Amino acid sequence: MQSRRRKYLWLIFSASWLLLVLLGAPRLRQLAIPPSLRPRTLTSWPRWLDQELLPNFVEPEELTKDPCPPSCSTRQWQRQRPGCLMETCFDTSRCQSHGFKVFVYPVGLTQPISEIHHKVLASIEGSGYHTANPEEACLFVLPGDALSPQLLPLWNGGQNHLIFHLHPGSWPDLGFDLGQAMLARASPKPETLRLGFDVALPLFPQSYPQRGGSRGQLAHLIPPPGEDLLAFESQLDARVTGSSNHLDQSTILIISDHHGEASEHHRDGPCKQDHNTDQSEDQKRLYNSTFCFIPPNCHLGSFHLLQALKAGCIPVLLSSGWELPFSEVIDWGTATIMIDERHLLQIKPALQELPPARILALRQQTQFLWDAYFSSVEKIVHTTLEIIRDRIFRAAARPWLLWNAPPGGLLALPTFSTQPGDFPFYYLQRGSRPSGKFSALIWVGALDQPPLKLIQEVAGSQHCAQILVLWSNDSPPPPQGKWPQTTMPLMVIEGRKKKSDRFFPYSAIGTDAILSLDAHSSLSTSEVDFAFVVWQSFPERIVGFQTQSHFWDEIKGSWGYTDQRPNEFSMVLMDAAFYHRYYHVLFTHFLPAPLRDLVDELSECEDILMNFLVAEVTKLPPIKVPQRKPLQEVLQHAQGEQPSRDCISKFASWFGHMPLVHSQLRLDPVLFKDQVSVLRKKYRHLERL
Repeated sequence: MQSRRRKYLWLIFSASWLLLVLLGAPRLRQLAIPPSLRPRTLTSWPRWLDQELLPNFVEPEELTKDPCPPSCSTRQWQRQRPGCLMETCFDTSRCQSHGFKVFVYPVGLTQPISEIHHKVLASIEGSGYHTANPEEACLFVLPGDALSPQLLPLWNGGQNHLIFHLHPGSWPDLGFDLGQAMLARASPKPETLRLGFDVALPLFPQSYPQRGGSRGQLAHLIPPPGEDLLAFESQLDARVTGSSNHLDQSTILIISDHHGEASEHHRDGPCKQDHNTDQSEDQKRLYNSTFCFIPPNCHLGSFHLLQALKAGCIPVLLSSGWELPFSEVIDWGTATIMIDERHLLQIKPALQELPPARILALRQQTQFLWDAYFSSVEKIVHTTLEIIRDRIFRAAARPWLLWNAPPGGLLALPTFSTQPGDFPFYYLQRGSRPSGKFSALIWVGALDQPPLKLIQEVAGSQHCAQILVLWSNDSPPPPQGKWPQTTMPLMVIEGRKKKSDRFFPYSAIGTDAILSLDAHSSLSTSEVDFAFVVWQSFPERIVGFQTQSHFWDEIKGSWGYTDQRPNEFSMVLMDAAFYHRYYHVLFTHFLPAPLRDLVDELSECEDILMNFLVAEVTKLPPIKVPQRKPLQEVLQHAQGEQPSRDCISKFASWFGHMPLVHSQLRLDPVLFKDQVSVLRKKYRHLERL
């Protein structure tokens, strides 16, 4: 009996021990391991480092939503401070009658102003918002930051006034109370900036280019082995190896390579560098570095930030010291690394663990921000004006995506739309494509005959939605019964006999795609269909048939172009080309009136200007497709009308650089000119002469 009881007890003990091993061992191991040695678990949803590279896996509507309020990306640690707001210190009723118009006070009202202030004023006067009539102005700009309010008859306590203060330091000494005036200030401290009212500017030198500016100089998107990992630009040639447990405000942190030790150099202070000096040997380190450490609490921080952006060096920022430029609309988290001051010594291991995909996305964003907003005084000034305009007209303000994705807020005009799907640049991010229809816009010049045969060929396309004939001939257009009968609407628009009229945003255009044609163009239905299918894959570019290539003429010292380079091109003639209708809006409302007047004066310049505009926006070349036979444009030139080369140099001068990009790519249909049966080819008529 007792032996049987011992047997049962032994079985119960064995079963309990087995259950304890199977179910309770993990808990016992946790109790046996010290807390400091236990593996950490995620307590929240991770932030994927490559989420910028996977836009197609996000719902389209999520991309159009602001990820956070304008002030959350770089100023989460700040609180709203009392002071002026747009609702309390700005009279928006002045902007309702004439829109957003900007009046600049005469320079003679102030003391002699600096060269950089002259560039600021010239940039405002060259914008489409400038007005010489103060009665229709919405915003008043002071020509300098030192004047007397008695000289300003419309001062009104500073209401609706904007002051550009381009010198860092303490609160500007204007000689009078700032009042309700808005301040656009370089490198402001967070405690002096009135959020949502003032505008934070970058610090830039007197020699900064007014227009154009240099392109970003990123040589390697993914840094090769041996390239510097982290550097802070300085004119002092000092690189001391070693390590330290403390880094103060007079320390430059440099990591020599991917496997080197952190080093530091002490000097009198990080803000004593003269930002008017040219690029030195030390500054060239930026172009060999992947990351650039920007010291905190330094009024030159934004100047160093601009240098890093230009070089494609990812800025490493601390969350204090100065307000990031245009932080109201720019999401700096997509182009910079922000680290808390308490984790300063952990910068090196944190940067070394970043995957190449994340580094690629950050470096590409630095180049975009530089080219879009910071490469010239004009872009900085225009960005300031556009931010103020979005505050006034909140219903027509740009969403977050338009500011932080190419081509940027300056080239995504809210007067056209505020929906990303209406622009030609965001189809890939949204996972969509343009509609399957186009509008044919046929230009009929002074010596042209009605393009009856061309209309029939275009009307045969399954993708054609409407045909618009822009009549700029001296004789009246034929009556309605003389035009060919088509299954789609045919409309005749009487133009003003100006060549720039062909790129006017006519309200009658009902599709995103436009097929621009001349009356003398010769295209078949197959050519039109294939070119349109190609354009649907590249809606931000020009897709056409006849091409030309620009070159620099060393003898004449000017730009020229030729059509004698069949294997290389940079422009597409607009007498047979597909493009997005948004470029009509940019051509009319973004380009200044003098450029459009130049197009009307010189022959064959409208093609060049449109190619300049699209290349400036996209930074990409056009696309060439095959054609069955040359256009009759060659015959027209042989009759005596030669294109002028003066306009290409004048356009390059206005843009500040040459935006055209060469290409050697031509897209042909599958089996094009292959020795197979024509019945296997979809666009078989392209090969017929």
